[in-house]
Amino acid sequence: MTRELSRISCATLYLVLIAAIVPTAPAQQGFFTSGDVLKYTPDWHGERFPDGRPKVPDDILDRMKPVTLEEAWAVLQQNGFMHQYEDGWLTIHEGKVLVGRALTATWMPGRPDVQKLIEEEGEKMHRIGGMNAWPVDMLQKRDVYTCDHFGLKEGGPSIGDNVGNAIYAKSGNGIVYDGAVRDINGLDELPNFVAFVRYYDPSHHYGSLKTGKLLNSTMVGINAPTRIGHVMVMPGDVVLGRNGGVIFIPPQLAEQVVKSSEETHLRDLFGHQRLQEDKYTAGQIDARWTDPIEQDYFLWLKQNEDHLPFPKSRIEEILRERK
Repeated sequence: MTRELSRISCATLYLVLIAAIVPTAPAQQGFFTSGDVLKYTPDWHGERFPDGRPKVPDDILDRMKPVTLEEAWAVLQQNGFMHQYEDGWLTIHEGKVLVGRALTATWMPGRPDVQKLIEEEGEKMHRIGGMNAWPVDMLQKRDVYTCDHFGLKEGGPSIGDNVGNAIYAKSGNGIVYDGAVRDINGLDELPNFVAFVRYYDPSHHYGSLKTGKLLNSTMVGINAPTRIGHVMVMPGDVVLGRNGGVIFIPPQLAEQVVKSSEETHLRDLFGHQRLQEDKYTAGQIDARWTDPIEQDYFLWLKQNEDHLPFPKSRIEEILRERK
């Protein structure tokens, strides 16, 4: 089994590198072309960015912020996505929620021959600066830079306050970074730079042969499938980070997650009110509701649709779905 997984990993790396160096795709936006991204995200039928990533609507991202990790996890499990959650993070702005669309990057331990090839191709594509800046230049508003730096700590930080400011300027958002950052005090000054990282380390990353220093790591993928802990993250996944954990939601399930969460919140409001009114017992509310309780709930929705914490249009949608 391990040998088979190794062969699959090698094949995946080969495809990523080929996408990076084949000169017949001058319009490509990263190591994966927009066509590659379309191929690997076939269940998304909505709007996309020019780089091929699914563009989940801003309205869904706004409505995602109150969603709990448990609510999102339940919907993903029901749809067969069993490995979408990762924790064990060091968090910047711990009390805030991170929501956005994933733009992915992948590093591997430094290898000069591969590094030389990718740097030369980067020059042909007019990429500016070191590899750690390449995906930053691709960020759009509300993106979350989602990067696998294979947990590298000492000599690993490719994000400090300069790159962090650039990420923040492009996306207005934070990061999920499976590695170490530096200049953590400077990053903390960015008010909405909500970050989930593995470590803080004051050391510096050397990611270019031009520095004449030891090559710590090589970026081998941008805008391609990447691994964050136990999760395979796809470009355009919706990132939801809160309470010390991060869950990655396939774009085709984002609206379902939001709607399920909203109805859960409404049912909780109804249940808590009826318990305080002593109309039902805890056993009745904490179990599967009977038909009379369901009818009472929908009548309550109709009577209170102008005063609930969701738009009236959403309440009316729930009532239509019941009919």
